[in-house]
Parts: sequence; structure tokens; C-alpha cells
Amino acid sequence: MEGGIATADTSAFKECFALTWKNPYILRLALSAGIGGLLFGYDTGVISGALLYIRDDFDEVDRKTYLQETIVSMALAGAIVGAAIGGWLNDRYGRKPALLIGDVSFFIGAVIMAAANGPPLLIVGRIFVGFGVGMASMTSPLYISETSPAKIRGALVSTNSFLITGGQFLSYLINLAFTEAPGTWRWMLGVAAVPAVVQFVLMMYLPESPRWLYRKGRVEEAKALLAKIYPAHQLETEMQDLHDSVEAEIKETGSAGKITYKELWRTKTVRRGLIAGVGLQIFQQFVGINTVMYYSPTIIQLAGIASNQTALLLSLVTSGLNAAGSIVSIYLIDRTGRRKLAIVSLSGVVIALAVLCGIFYHTTTHSPEVTPTITSNLQDYTCPDYSSAANANSWHCMDCLAASSPTCGFCASATDKLLPGECVISNDTLKDICQGDDRLWYTRGCPSKTGWLALCGLALYIIFFSPGMGSVPWLVNSEIYPLRYRGICGGIAATVNWSSNLVVSQSFLSLTKAIGTPWTFLMFGVIAVIGVVFVLICVPETKGLPIEEIEKMLENRAIHLKFWKKRSDNSEKNIEIP
Repeated sequence: MEGGIATADTSAFKECFALTWKNPYILRLALSAGIGGLLFGYDTGVISGALLYIRDDFDEVDRKTYLQETIVSMALAGAIVGAAIGGWLNDRYGRKPALLIGDVSFFIGAVIMAAANGPPLLIVGRIFVGFGVGMASMTSPLYISETSPAKIRGALVSTNSFLITGGQFLSYLINLAFTEAPGTWRWMLGVAAVPAVVQFVLMMYLPESPRWLYRKGRVEEAKALLAKIYPAHQLETEMQDLHDSVEAEIKETGSAGKITYKELWRTKTVRRGLIAGVGLQIFQQFVGINTVMYYSPTIIQLAGIASNQTALLLSLVTSGLNAAGSIVSIYLIDRTGRRKLAIVSLSGVVIALAVLCGIFYHTTTHSPEVTPTITSNLQDYTCPDYSSAANANSWHCMDCLAASSPTCGFCASATDKLLPGECVISNDTLKDICQGDDRLWYTRGCPSKTGWLALCGLALYIIFFSPGMGSVPWLVNSEIYPLRYRGICGGIAATVNWSSNLVVSQSFLSLTKAIGTPWTFLMFGVIAVIGVVFVLICVPETKGLPIEEIEKMLENRAIHLKFWKKRSDNSEKNIEIP
């Protein structure tokens, strides 16, 4: 059936463990499709560490902020296309072909990036990888949702979110493992080809979604697959519910054929579902999550950590917490509910962003002073902006790093990095001279005695974000739409997600330069406050409800102000795990 949930005192988390023992076939379907989530996470996370070494190999990338942002964000441009095409592909050809095409794109992109001889090929490879990410981001949770009993649907779709965050954590481990290897970033980016091949092989031997099969008139195939998911005494009920769902759609729209965008907007339940689903995707991105995932080593360097390896090692903390938060989500998503989890998550994000804003404000306003260049090997390379400045005596490290013609770096004091240091032109030669004297070289952020607190702020952010807003938008979008519209609406929501992601990631470094890091985080915090209000008003609770009941709820009301009210038992249906 399209759904039913456990009684209020039962946890779907426990049911998942029971299901692993009783019917491992369902878990096999979920984990095989979930490899798409692993690839999604790996390819979005790996660039954060690889970028540090790409900058070392290509001077033009190191000098040009927009080029760094482009290498990161072109994967997101590809994801927008992948998600947009994926919606149509899912509806017309099925969930399985969409995943297979995504795997091919992942593989091609990984090979191109590993062999790239400069930024142009890197960007091409990132576009291919992004196309696969966009395809997987909407198809994996959709496939899992449609092959899972509703009683544990949330927990299994959250398993996909765990694999996404697990992929991001794996990418940080791989980055750290290859820091001393010849080719560094080539290995980091090329490893993604392996899970793409694994999923392609596994999916070749797995069936299509039973919901999609039924809608295409392949009733017997759908029934045979549902028989592997549900016990015999529930099979006919499931088939009847599928039949009723399709008949209701035909009655409402006049046909089960081609869907138009005008039809989407005119159909009340779909329109309200899209407002909720698309809105969640927008707020997931505009609270800044992927600035943390794509740029966490850079953010740590902005807080005053000079070493690439140290920044990568510390970034493992945030990535590990992200993966752990996804496990918490699996436990909570069907116990607490989608809406409550999203509200608590966004509220915590507001607090974390306020902390980050305060930390970076202190770091940027208390940087070490600049002293006249006295080191013999550096004397001829004093930063021109410092030499010509009328207020040179009042310069601090942040003033030095803000110089742009040419860019300059801060060589910290050998005695204590917090003491006055020298401001010189930024290039590899001067960097080596500075580090050769056992001094720290800064081009991103400045030395600070409180910079380590930035890691605490990032950790707090992830602790709140991951269990809620990391999973809820994808899960809600996999279950809030009527069966007929799931592919195209899921594609629209995923396209909006990746478009928002592109805007945020492409502008983050530029924003930190234009208005400063603390005010960038403050802006994200204000958006998170607006997000809390949006969820309270526009997002219904879909926990374990049959799709038909979700449709009725959207039909009857557009605004959902009640927050922590327990649903009555008569609105819940028990489903027995096979």
C-alpha cells in the first residue's frame, strides 16, 4: 500500500533491525540504491580538500578566487541539469535507468578529473560528476521510498542520507590518506570511479520500482515485486491501494498521460506539496550547509589554522559529526516526525551561526599587527600596498591579506604567531622562505588565540543540521506528492536544491571578501530564522501517512500552524513487517 505507520509507542528504528533479519531483500534494495547517495556525498565533499592541493599545482587557481569557486560550483551546475532531466527520465523510463545513467556520468567525470592537465578539464570533469549527483540526489530516495514498507519508509530513506554524509566523511579520509602521495588531488578525485562501477553492477540485477511498474500497466511485475516486500495477507491490500491511487489521479486529471506544468500548479494538492517541498530544499541550502561541506578546510584556515594537513584533519571532525547525525536521523525521523525535527534543527542552526559570527568577528578584529620588513630574504618583497599606505603603522594582518595588487601574505613572528609579523608579496618562493625560518605563512586567515573555537562553532552547526535539515527535505519530497507527479515534482525540487546550492557555493568566498566572514554567517542565520517560520506555517507532518491521507491533508488546508500536537491513534494504521 502507499502507506501506514506504526503505533505511537513503536520505533521504526527498531523495526529496521527486525526487518534486516526477517526480510533482508528490502535492505538490499535500499543499500544498493543508496550507493548513489554515497557517490553524491563523496563527490560533493572531496573537492574541499582537493582544492587546497589544486591551488598548489596551478598558480592561476591560487590567485583567482572566482576560479576556485567555479571548480567547486560547476558540479552544482551539472547537478541542476541532472536533476531537471532526472525528473522526466524517472517518469518516462523508470528509476533504475536513471540510476544507471548517473553511474556512467560519475565514472566519466572521475576519470576526466584524475587526468586533467589544467582548470578547464577539471571543470569539465566536475560537470559530468555533477550530472550524476543531480540524478542520484532525486532518484535514490525515490527508489528507496517506493520499495519500502511505509512503517519504516522514513528510516530507510534516512539511510540514504547517512550514505551521503558517510560519503562526505570518506572523502575527507581519502583526502588525508593521499596528502603525501604523488598526484595528491588526482587520486582524491579519481577514487569516485570505484563505487560508480559497483552500483552499476548491483543495479543491473535489481528490479524497477513496483509503483512505476504499476503506473505503466505492468501489473504482474509490480505484484511479483511487492510479494517480496510484503507478507501474502497484505499483498492484495497493497495492490488495491495502488489501483485506487491511479484511478483517483485519472478521475482528477482526466487521463494518466502526459503531465503539464500548468496542471501541476492548478492541482491544489500538488501546488501545496510543491510549496512545502521546494521551500524545504531552498532553506536547506541558504542556511549555508554546503559552505561548511565544500569549504570547511578553508573556513578553518580563515580562523587562523595555516597548515593544509591540519585543516583537513580538523575538517574530519565536522564530517564525522555529519555522518553521526544521519544515524541519529534514522532513529528520530519516524519517531519524532519530519516537521518537528526540521524546526528543532533550524533553531539549533540559528544558535550555531550566531556563535560562528561572534567567533569570526573577534578573530578578524584582533589579528596581529604588521611590522616593517626586516628579514633579509624578504626585504625586497614588502607588500606594495603596505609600503604606500599612509596609515601603515596601524596595519594588522587582516589589512595585509586584503591587499589585491598584488595579493600579499603574512609571515608570522618566529617567536609567537600572535606577535607582529611581516607583510610581503604572496608567491611560492616567499612562502618557502617564510616557512624555511620555521614561521607560519598565512594567506587565508590570520593567527588568532580564539580561532580554534571556529571548529566548535562548525561542530555545533553540524550537530543541529545533520539529523534534521540534512534528511527531512529529501524525505518529504519523496513522499509528499501523489504517485503520478512524484518524478516530475521530485525533479523540480531537486533542481531548485542544486540551483540554490550553486548560488551559495559560488558566492561564499566572494561574500567573505566583500562583507567579511562574520557578516556572511550572520546572513545565513537570518535566513535560518525565516526558515523556522516557513516550516511552522507551510510544511505538514507526513510521518508514516498513506499517500492518500497526505493528499487529503493538503487538499483541506494550506497552512499548518500546530507544531507539537500528537496525532490521534485513529489516523494511524498498523502494518505488519514481513
